[in-house]
Amino acid sequence: MNTEIYCFGRFNLDLRLGRLCRDQRPIRIEPRALALLCHLVKHRDRVVSKKEIRATVWNGAPLTDALLAARLRTVRLAIGDTGDRQQFVRTVYGRGYQFVAPTTVRRGEADPAVPAAPTAGPGSQAGPQAGAVAAVGARDLIRFCRTADGTQIAWAAIGSGPPLVKAANWPSRLDLERMTPLFAHWFEGLVRGRRLIRYDERGCGLSNWACGFTLDEYIEDLDAVADAADLDRFPLLGISQGGSLAVAYAARRPERVSRLILNAAYARGRTARARDDAERDAAILDLDLTLAGWFAKNRSYLRFYAAQFFADGAPHLWDEFTSHQQLTTSVANGARFLEELSRLDVSDLAPKVSCPTLITHSRDDPRVPVSQAMELAELIPDSRLVLLDGRNHLLTPDEPAWPAFLAELYAFLAADDVDGG
Repeated sequence: MNTEIYCFGRFNLDLRLGRLCRDQRPIRIEPRALALLCHLVKHRDRVVSKKEIRATVWNGAPLTDALLAARLRTVRLAIGDTGDRQQFVRTVYGRGYQFVAPTTVRRGEADPAVPAAPTAGPGSQAGPQAGAVAAVGARDLIRFCRTADGTQIAWAAIGSGPPLVKAANWPSRLDLERMTPLFAHWFEGLVRGRRLIRYDERGCGLSNWACGFTLDEYIEDLDAVADAADLDRFPLLGISQGGSLAVAYAARRPERVSRLILNAAYARGRTARARDDAERDAAILDLDLTLAGWFAKNRSYLRFYAAQFFADGAPHLWDEFTSHQQLTTSVANGARFLEELSRLDVSDLAPKVSCPTLITHSRDDPRVPVSQAMELAELIPDSRLVLLDGRNHLLTPDEPAWPAFLAELYAFLAADDVDGG
């Protein structure tokens, strides 16, 4: 059966199948958000009003401004747009929204073997029932488990082969990460011949939001996920503050962690590692500016924070990071994360890590200075430090540090496979 496919930028949108692709690869997107995108693209010759969206996309169901804004953010994240850089979906204030990107239409043969991919809904305090499974495409399922204290944790597995567990690091939301251009390359890079297990830690994403924020509780999250995935022993990857959690877990659960990989990690948060009044004042200022940006939604403050993660990135990347971050948790929880992470300190646990450890770090990382990677290398007995050329705290797919990191990672994991984990 022939179908019309709408092409814009690097994207193809098949309205009949309800399928969005980027560079011919399907993108997972929440069904209502996908329906909204389809309607906007189909009627791109005019402005679509909120009233029309309510009547057609929502079929007359209640639609609040906040809910519509959330679905628009999901659409924009999926196609690399932002609220400020509206190259695809433009807000026409007082009237509605219009799809404005140059679009061509071609006729193609529909592929009935590739169904539209549903996704899990947004996180909430209650969340889905434990043990439930939410489909996110044929290769990726979001599942739910409970910790010893009853907190519900969302986790997912993708790929096949020996396991690789990624310790959670905020911001994360399982149903959005793989279709977000800022993070999609991590999943393509980490599943080469491996089964990647990841999860949303308590307080964010699809896991419970109403909970505690302590290191012991974060370790409970990882215990619950490893048990649910039926893993006895596995290599553990920690990125940014997830590296601190990974260090603590490897120290406290030596029987479970075969190898430890740390990227952009640190033993002590900015407040915890301050050595004098000047560094303490700088840590407080950094925290205050970021919190002010979160509570007041101040764009300049939020860019100040995001620019530390993507120092070599253009301003639109900072905005995309901020938009994604705001979709992962509440403002109150975001403030709690920032405060707790600044005080985080696992320097007393690092010397107790007994497994082989690979530490990688960008030389000119402004968010976490390279001195913190050196401290980890000094503290962890069986560790090796590899410095990557670059300035980004979170690696991007187009910088030389990214393939260098993957090469080091897979060479390190190959020894684990030979040893049998």
